[in-house]
Amino acid sequence: MIDFEKLKGSIVPLVTPFTENDEFDEKTFRKLIDWQIESGSHGISVEGTTGEPSALSMEERENIYSVTVSAVKGRVPILAGTGTNNLKETLRLTKKAEKEGVDASLVIVPYYNRPSQEGLYDYFSRVAESTSLPIVIYNIPGRTATNMEPVTMKRLRAKCKNIVGVKEANKDFDQVSKVLSEVGRDFLVYSGIESLCYPMLMLGGAGHVSATANLLPKEVAEMYNLVVKGEWKEALDLHYKLLPINEALFWDTNPVPLKAALGMIGRINPRLRPPLVSLSEDKKERLRKVMKQYGL
Repeated sequence: MIDFEKLKGSIVPLVTPFTENDEFDEKTFRKLIDWQIESGSHGISVEGTTGEPSALSMEERENIYSVTVSAVKGRVPILAGTGTNNLKETLRLTKKAEKEGVDASLVIVPYYNRPSQEGLYDYFSRVAESTSLPIVIYNIPGRTATNMEPVTMKRLRAKCKNIVGVKEANKDFDQVSKVLSEVGRDFLVYSGIESLCYPMLMLGGAGHVSATANLLPKEVAEMYNLVVKGEWKEALDLHYKLLPINEALFWDTNPVPLKAALGMIGRINPRLRPPLVSLSEDKKERLRKVMKQYGL
């Protein structure tokens, strides 16, 4: 049984690098994982929104689980995105991730379908019953057009003991308090919105899954470390220091600006898969100016 304390902290939602031939760039991906762990990230998440999962084939997604486990070598926990808006595909991916040896599954609220709360309860119950992996719900209404209500999470936790938390990419900040109040203060609630990482820790959050950690892993991890040490003022200072880059990385659809930034510092080929396209030249120039503030 996994120690849930190990699932706390800064869990970086890793980008998926591609080669010029539009293939998964395994060599670069492994280097990114090593850099993240060496820089202090507390966990690795793959195939979340930042990893462009909807642009990957099922076979590519399954291969990435295997590569991630091989590259991480047990050094930090792995939170693997296994969700789709198709139940059979989600079950297949979750089964594969469990077989490969990831530590927990991140399952997105089904997108496009716009299910009712009862539909969400049924869907997540089926996924949870199919696996022994701990499951973290991925609630991102801006992408899915559906918000999972706290009362639904409460019902799911009561029924499925392996549903252990939620990544809240939710601009309705009141939702976070309601989740912790309704579902339980020990429910693992992660911020999926960069500017809310610090406030969510104040409310009792378990950590954050911040795209910014791809670019500034030490700083994003340090915010959590400072809070654990009770150094709230220092963490608050870091929160405000990170605001400009947090905003800049969302001037276009994630991960468009992030991949441009990682390309500028030589970490990846900033290639995206259609329908996403590269950041415009004027935004690239603005992004460079922001990056200089951080010595990048």
